[in-house]
Amino acid sequence: MEGGFFFIISPSLSHVLWGLMIQTSMLNPKISHRPAICYRPIQPSDLEILEQIHIDVFPIRYESEFFQNVVNGRGIVSWAAVDRSRPNGQSDELIGFVTARIVMVKDSEITDLLRYDSSKGDQTLVYILTLGVVDAYRNLGIATTLIHEVIKYASSIPVCRAVYLHVISYNNPAIHLYQKMSFKCMRRLHGFYLINGQHYDSYLFVYVYYVNGSRSPCSPLVLLTFSLLALRLVSNLWLQS
Repeated sequence: MEGGFFFIISPSLSHVLWGLMIQTSMLNPKISHRPAICYRPIQPSDLEILEQIHIDVFPIRYESEFFQNVVNGRGIVSWAAVDRSRPNGQSDELIGFVTARIVMVKDSEITDLLRYDSSKGDQTLVYILTLGVVDAYRNLGIATTLIHEVIKYASSIPVCRAVYLHVISYNNPAIHLYQKMSFKCMRRLHGFYLINGQHYDSYLFVYVYYVNGSRSPCSPLVLLTFSLLALRLVSNLWLQS
C-alpha cells in the first residue's frame, strides 16, 4: 500500500510504550529465536531503519520530509512493531510499522460515499499511508495488529467516520488482509500509481464506512456498486491464485 501526505495536524500520541508483549508460537524459519512482539509509537531514533524498510517494501520512493514528519509526529500518527527477544542489540529496532493521518471528510475523495452532511464540517477520516513488515516477520499477525491499532485510534475520535486506504491492484496478500479485516473495496482507480514510468491501478478500501457505532451511510446504489466490484475482485483473485 502506498500513500502521500498533504498537511500538518498536531498528533495526539505520546512516545510511550504500550501494549502487552506477545509471545508467538508461530516460528518463521528465517527467525532463529522465539519472537516477543511489542508495539509502540515510532520515534526519532527509528528514522534510518524506517527509511530502509520503506525502500525494501515499496516500489514508490518517499521524500525525506515524509520520514521526518513520521518520526517527529508532525501531522502523522504511527505505530511500530519491535521484537523484544531479538539479539545483538536489535530488540528495539523496527520490524513493522503503519503510518496514518487525519483527513477532513469535506476534503477527502470519499465524500460521495459517506453521504456527507455539510453542516457537520468537523467530521474526519483516518487515512492509512503506509503499512509494512520486514520479510522475516511476515505471517505472524503483525500487520493485522497494526491495522487494529489504527482502527482503535479512529474509534477514539468522536467525529471520525471511517478508515480508508489505497492498495496497488497486484498486491494480493494486502488485498486479502484488508478483506479479512472487514475493509470494503469501493473503487478501482485506473492509473493511480506511476512507478518507473508505468501506470498501475489502485483499489480504494474503506473500513465499514463508520467506526463509532453509527449507521452505514451508503445509499442502495453505492452498496450495489460495492457488491459488484467486490465480486469482480474476488473473481480476479481466484483466477490469479
